[in-house]
Amino acid sequence: MIGTTAPAKPSRNEGLKENCPTLAGTIGPTLANPAVERFTDDDYEFLKFHGIYQQDDRDKRKVAKQYIFMVRGRLPGGLVKADHYLTFDRLASQHGNNTLRITSRQGFQFHGIVKSGLGPTMKGINDALATTLAACGDVNRNVMAPPTPATSTLLAQVQDDARRVSNALLPQTRAYHQIWVEGVELNLEDEAARNFIDPLYGKTYLPRKFKTAFAIPPLNDVDVFTNCLGFVAIIEEGKLAGYNLLAGGGLGMSHGNAQTYPRVADVIGFFRPEHLVEVAKAVLIVHRDFGDRTNRKHARLKYVLEEKGPEWFRDEVEQRAGFKLEAARPFQFTKQGDLFGWHRQHDDNYFLGLYVEAGRIKDTDQYQLKSALRKIVERFRTEIRLTPSQNLILTDVKPADREAITGILAEHRIPVENQATVIRRASMACPALPTCGLALAESERILPDLLGRIEQLLKETGLEDEEIIIRMTGCPNGCARSFMSEIGFVGKAPGKYQLYLGGNQASTRLNRVYRETVKNEDIVNELRPLFTRFARERIGAERFGDFCERVILKEMPASTPA
Repeated sequence: MIGTTAPAKPSRNEGLKENCPTLAGTIGPTLANPAVERFTDDDYEFLKFHGIYQQDDRDKRKVAKQYIFMVRGRLPGGLVKADHYLTFDRLASQHGNNTLRITSRQGFQFHGIVKSGLGPTMKGINDALATTLAACGDVNRNVMAPPTPATSTLLAQVQDDARRVSNALLPQTRAYHQIWVEGVELNLEDEAARNFIDPLYGKTYLPRKFKTAFAIPPLNDVDVFTNCLGFVAIIEEGKLAGYNLLAGGGLGMSHGNAQTYPRVADVIGFFRPEHLVEVAKAVLIVHRDFGDRTNRKHARLKYVLEEKGPEWFRDEVEQRAGFKLEAARPFQFTKQGDLFGWHRQHDDNYFLGLYVEAGRIKDTDQYQLKSALRKIVERFRTEIRLTPSQNLILTDVKPADREAITGILAEHRIPVENQATVIRRASMACPALPTCGLALAESERILPDLLGRIEQLLKETGLEDEEIIIRMTGCPNGCARSFMSEIGFVGKAPGKYQLYLGGNQASTRLNRVYRETVKNEDIVNELRPLFTRFARERIGAERFGDFCERVILKEMPASTPA
């Protein structure tokens, strides 16, 4: 028919998943062949579902591509038992680059693994009864939950719920276990394997990644509004009455593509705790059924919410869950971030919050954090909790053990008090170069120096004690959640960044573009007049992000993107 537009074709990834719903690809044979240094482009996509990214060391590209692998552990709520931590520490030394990196989603990443070390690393993780399954890929990823021991048992209840959702949304393919635990290729001649379709995800899984988080007001330490699926705990008379359902958050975008954008989630409604798994599955299925499978840059759940609306979405969720949601209950977030130093738990034990620069657990000439943690966990069997701000917490410490733990840290040059400046404690960075193939600019490697320059500027302007949430990413995918910070740097090209201003302390408001391109060496000069005005014109204890939203961004010309 004249004028008829042909339907858009599914993306390449959709064809890969449909043709191999087991997600096995040719991973097994390639892994077993020492003469092959890399996996195929098709297997590159399947590896993600197994928690693995094939990368190369970009610092060495001028000589030759050196293929390496990033492996991401799946740790719901960031809870790491002592045995798990010691296994991760050992594997990072044996097969990685001798560091562990805390992700902004409460997981661990191993970096620098070569292909010969990939099998032993994965088997070691699974032998410790941990997993990397679904840490990446077009599935629900690591479920986040508040990590800091609270003054009641409510935190444990919410963390248990996070693990329930995590387990309920796991893909069921046998390929993961057979390849990485049993060390054999999935037998696709087997009728069950040949005809496998995941009972929840279907044959082609989700259109893109799916992220889930739990939060307990007034602390928004998980940045819950940035997730595809969010659960806000509603506490009434000291008990968990249920959850407000949030949906449609997400931060990734592409430079120069107006059809992509960061978005905060909508509040959809309230439900009782007994309906948690049904609601989680219903939201995931809506994404499965309505997400864009033709354009991966437009495939996140946030675009479904933006284009079809929260009322339509609520109806679809209710149909799939089998009951009606109630009206959302009132709640308020006032802040985000972590506690540092020693604090008492509700059971009279103690926890210790430790700052980890850029989330990288390592030993350097200045401090030996990796060695200190290994010694502490070996001796005291403490549980470790990873925070969404890339720090960690040692929990369940007996009062009699506090002094010894403080002493071990001191021996390794790790302070317990005054661990870092207020600016550094509120900062985050993604790994970026040299390992991430998506990075357009540096992030983790330059943020410490940049923060030093900003601290000097704050001192010059009389703001040296001011907390400002600063986050940096090497590309616009948003892994360090730069789009929610008071000052956000988003990589555009080597040494060049977009500058964002105006996020808030509660992490409930997106910031906006202030400058499209700023060179690294010009950042301080760009911030100097802003800090000067903030010191002079702020109202009371107004934060920098709120000042920018109230004053700076409103002064920008209408033609300026903001």
